[in-house]
Amino acid sequence: MDTSLLENIKKEVSLPEQVASQISQLIIDQHLVSGDKMPSELELVSKLHVGRGTIREAIKLMVSRNILVVRRGLGTFIADRTGQTEDPLGFAFYPDQNQLSLDLQEVRVQFEPWVARAAAQRATEENMKELKARCLLVEEDIMAGRDHLQHDVDFHVCIAQCTQNMVVPNLIPIISYSVGLFGKLTRNALLSETIIGHRAVADAICRRDGATAERMMRQHLEQNRVELEKVLKTMQEKQTPPGEQILP
Repeated sequence: MDTSLLENIKKEVSLPEQVASQISQLIIDQHLVSGDKMPSELELVSKLHVGRGTIREAIKLMVSRNILVVRRGLGTFIADRTGQTEDPLGFAFYPDQNQLSLDLQEVRVQFEPWVARAAAQRATEENMKELKARCLLVEEDIMAGRDHLQHDVDFHVCIAQCTQNMVVPNLIPIISYSVGLFGKLTRNALLSETIIGHRAVADAICRRDGATAERMMRQHLEQNRVELEKVLKTMQEKQTPPGEQILP
């Protein structure tokens, strides 16, 4: 590669960005994980040979990316769900949230049945205990008339973790945003179906029945898709002026 081009690329990256990359490499090299404490500011200054101001700017960048978290009086620590933000794909800024909900559902129908099958094949005993507990929390919320969506997300996250695949949990924002959007648009319809669907998936995973887990997850998501399409069609009809035909 042309060395002059390489130098120009380096110049385009700010010093705090470069230091943030070095700190990220330090985290990897030292095998630091969520909850671990980072070296102090002075230690980083000594290791990376930059000023304290640059270290602070780099830390701010990494905090904004959910890599680090600063706890006043205690220090800087590796964040939970390192590097994952609530909406990393920017779904909240999509102008047509109705169409987005359908598109997310389309992706989930292709993706999550495989996840359920892999979970059944690879889940540990500890994974299974947690999955049953997550399933029960959703049921308890629904039966008590509470908002169950966060526990619903946690249930699907748990299935992803059961796969033991390092990549799958990082795709969870697709599921998380989809679950929240579905609940908002449908006003939490299909509550009894959610209980039945979750139980069927969880039971199949815990029996290590991959084929059934895959089929039950697809059925669960297809029910959601049908309900979503029905709700969106009703919304469209209400917005259409009298006498104007709605195109299929």
